[in-house]
Amino acid sequence: MLPYVAEFVGTMLLILLGDGVVANVTLNKSGMKGAGSIQITLAWGLAVMLPAFIFGEASGASFNPALTIALAVNGSFAWSMVPGYIVAQIAGAFVGACLVYILFKEQFDATENPAAKLGVFSTGPSVPNTGLNILSEAIGTFVLIFAILGLAQVPNLDAGLAKLLVFGIIVSIGMSLGGLTGYAINPARDLGPRLAHAVLPIKGKGSSNFAYGLIVPIIGPVLGGLVAVVVYGMIPW
Repeated sequence: MLPYVAEFVGTMLLILLGDGVVANVTLNKSGMKGAGSIQITLAWGLAVMLPAFIFGEASGASFNPALTIALAVNGSFAWSMVPGYIVAQIAGAFVGACLVYILFKEQFDATENPAAKLGVFSTGPSVPNTGLNILSEAIGTFVLIFAILGLAQVPNLDAGLAKLLVFGIIVSIGMSLGGLTGYAINPARDLGPRLAHAVLPIKGKGSSNFAYGLIVPIIGPVLGGLVAVVVYGMIPW
């Protein structure tokens, strides 16, 4: 059970810190309101890195169904564990988002904009265009997974340093491509919190926009991850 518990707790921490920084920066009456996209992008990188250090040995620190599926496709992860990992990741993301709501409830109550409230939990496009939005998520996830696989090509790379470099990968993707769709690049990161937004008693919350959430941040990352492992496997390293 340890790998599944690690994926649950690790994803919960990821969302607690990742969604937490968005709440910290965007909601009214937050002490850091207005800090901006650079703080959000850096904090999301740290949100992925910290649980990766903690749970890397226990579960491989996937925290991402797209990565889990991609690793199963290239044969480095057992297909039998994929369903349990995905359930643990989505459940952990849901719980992490609920914790963010509890901590920031007064700030949510003080914020009138429904889009800002949804933005704490889940991603959305700056310009709605389903095809291009899926492509954006696919390319962002391709970069993520291709870069993670590519770390194996660095001679004598320490495991701890490799996890630190994941921070750089996440920040790079966010700073370069994040303005397009919010760079979910992880179906659990979006779906778990979006489900939390749907069921939590958030004052004036508006729609959870599943018409977008069940398509773009799920299909795009999975496609991008699959292409990444195929392309990586074709290179004669």
